[in-house]
Amino acid sequence: MARRTKASKKDAATEDEKPVGAAETEDAPVEPIEIPDDCVFIGKSTKPEYVLLKLANRHGLITGATGTGKTVTLQGLAESFSDAGVPVFCADVKGDLSGVAAMGKEKGWIRERAAMIGYDVTFSAHPVIFWDLFGEQGHPVRTTVTELGPLMLSRLMNLSDAQEGVLNIAFRIADDEKLPLLDLKDLQSLLEDLAARSNELTTRYGNVGKRSIGAIQRQLLVLEQQGGDHFFGEPALNVGKDLMRTDDQGRGYIGVLAADKLMQSPRLYATFLLFLLSELFEELPEIGDPEKPKLVFFFDEAHLLFRDAPKALLEKVEQVVRLIRSKGVGVYFVTQNPRDVLDTVSRQLGNRVQHALRAFTPAEQKAVKSAAETFRPNPDLDTEQMIMSMGIGEALVSTLDEKGQPSMVQHTFVKPPSSQVGPITPEERKALMEKDPVAGKYEESVDRESAHEILQERTEERAKAAAEAEAAEVKAKATKKSSGGSRGDGFWTALGKSVVRAVVPMATRVLEDAIRRNALGGQRRR
Repeated sequence: MARRTKASKKDAATEDEKPVGAAETEDAPVEPIEIPDDCVFIGKSTKPEYVLLKLANRHGLITGATGTGKTVTLQGLAESFSDAGVPVFCADVKGDLSGVAAMGKEKGWIRERAAMIGYDVTFSAHPVIFWDLFGEQGHPVRTTVTELGPLMLSRLMNLSDAQEGVLNIAFRIADDEKLPLLDLKDLQSLLEDLAARSNELTTRYGNVGKRSIGAIQRQLLVLEQQGGDHFFGEPALNVGKDLMRTDDQGRGYIGVLAADKLMQSPRLYATFLLFLLSELFEELPEIGDPEKPKLVFFFDEAHLLFRDAPKALLEKVEQVVRLIRSKGVGVYFVTQNPRDVLDTVSRQLGNRVQHALRAFTPAEQKAVKSAAETFRPNPDLDTEQMIMSMGIGEALVSTLDEKGQPSMVQHTFVKPPSSQVGPITPEERKALMEKDPVAGKYEESVDRESAHEILQERTEERAKAAAEAEAAEVKAKATKKSSGGSRGDGFWTALGKSVVRAVVPMATRVLEDAIRRNALGGQRRR
């Protein structure tokens, strides 16, 4: 890496003011850059371009078309923050960022760029912790349903307002009835219970429609198929501890999230990263403006966060970005166009790096003009034209100065990274994972008693009680039937006796009269 000195930024800025180009390296050697200790070096324009560490928590934006060098810029910044003792977390969308864990290799373009800007590149590897929601290319990342909350879960499942209302009721009932919601089966069991008790619950909590419950259950199945079942559970990620580590040399660990597979579920990707930001916001104490950030968070493919997001979620994003600065966290959004970021959020992003944009259609030309207008103008630079004409590894840069004001935009040649450009092998990744600080901590999932088990017990108890009640009812009916039959028999018996009592005397008298008549008739014949 370039030499770090106590030289002031004023001294560093007095270097050759002429634009730096390839021709310059042929005519005369370029003076080596001396990087102040309190800066993160981006590259060189007419002067070295830095991000001041004490203002790095004022967030930033890295934009540019595909293939213009955004990933290399991100990698270089991550390295510099790590060297300054600042932990970093970033998403590896294409798999290229894994190379930050390996020492860089001698390549012609790296040496050419380093010579062009006077940067003494020293190849080195950086401390890395690999993460993966699916547990395939990194340590598993989990959280509980309760920690995610109904707002982000509704976003994740793309619920309607009515369905989101029912989900909020479900979370309230889970809280009231002490039902821990840890994984998806907990939430599924709770929804089944709500459907069975909908009439009872509606009078207390509001409308708990079975149709809304059914719609939520269907979305849960979709979420499960997209890999959501890997995301929910325990042990949950300790955001405040395991994302903010430094090694024994004082370098910040770079957390690299494997996102190539995750990007197949873009809503899950965006929700997860927002969840991490929200957790950091909730857990970290207020510290104002530190000398350097506690963590720098790179949000790649940032447009996914704002696409089709409900108003409540956008307000949440704006709140987190605005207030997390005072927690010592810097958030850097990486996307193709500045217009991909919400205006209310974009206004919070003080450090900007704009790579080239292509403009072939009227809409693209409008986008270029809009991007140019986001910078503080430089009278010596046609910003709009430069955006369309820059090559790979060139960028327009504007950062916050000592007073917190944006500097004039400068055409800058971005420094080459000191680590490997391109991915490492699966074997190298596995070896690094086996010896990093969180090895073995998250690999095995834990399934403790929660809502699913509690509701299952309640269902079994209700079924047992219902069976006992049914058996008692059957017995009672049988007893009633038996006692009713005895009364019937007694009636007929009594009736028979009455008939006998009435008939027998009458028959006796008839018989006696007949005998008497026969006797008298016999006497007369004699």
